[in-house]
Amino acid sequence: MKISFLIVTKNRPEHLALTLNKLKAIMDLSIHEVLVFVDGCSKTEAIINHFNWANWTVSKQSVSASPARNALYKKAKGQIFIGLDDDAHPISPDFIESIEYAFNKNKTLGIIAFQEVRGLFKTDIKALAHSKTLESHFTKDFVGCGFAIKKEIYDATNGFPVWIDIYGEESALAIEVLALGCDILYQPNIKVNHRLDVEQRKRQGRNYFRFERQLKNTIRYYLVYYPKPFLKIMKALWHNFNKYALKDWTYFKAFVFVVFSTLFKLPRILKYRQPVKQETITKKQNLKPLNYSA
Repeated sequence: MKISFLIVTKNRPEHLALTLNKLKAIMDLSIHEVLVFVDGCSKTEAIINHFNWANWTVSKQSVSASPARNALYKKAKGQIFIGLDDDAHPISPDFIESIEYAFNKNKTLGIIAFQEVRGLFKTDIKALAHSKTLESHFTKDFVGCGFAIKKEIYDATNGFPVWIDIYGEESALAIEVLALGCDILYQPNIKVNHRLDVEQRKRQGRNYFRFERQLKNTIRYYLVYYPKPFLKIMKALWHNFNKYALKDWTYFKAFVFVVFSTLFKLPRILKYRQPVKQETITKKQNLKPLNYSA
């Protein structure tokens, strides 16, 4: 098996069906596979029979994104894992071949981060027209809606963390890949259309759920990976307090909840503590940031 496409889905059967149809059009099922994790959503189960060529894992209870990925990726057999969101699909020509070429060209390459083209488009040609012409570069992170990782590299890490639920799991895997001495390449010529309604997301304004999860997982990230996490945690708390909690009561309540829940769960979090070397942190700090979307 050469390629494994891996998707975690929750309550978006229409989006998932479109993504699966797009994948089947570019796949060779004799050497490619698709694995889908249904994260506690019964209405998604209704479409399984329409895609019996995919490998399905159904969890009756929601376990959240990162633990679901952790479970799903253990089942994949491909030499290369391609991670996609259920509402994202490839749009660049020679998508699979470009990924294989990049890994073959650079033996220290661990992860390829794709260009994420956000928006709803009538055709893939229009989505491509909306993308940007950018230079590839080594980077420190990737986004889960579109990336590739070599199986041997993924297996050498702890995988997607079970101590994160959602928002931040990519950074955890990324720093473990960097700690192995491998590279993360942002390759904008490999593109996926992340079918977000950008205008609707702008209208939604504040996202309290995301704020709480990102703050909680940022603190856990430092506790797990940084040799001396205290200063980084204090800076993160100070930044989020001044920018959000000080100006909004709901943000404030979420902030306080994160602080006290982290203290309460600290012994459990520290069981996963595996600090990386300072040289890995220095390397990460010196890498160019990821260009997240077009």
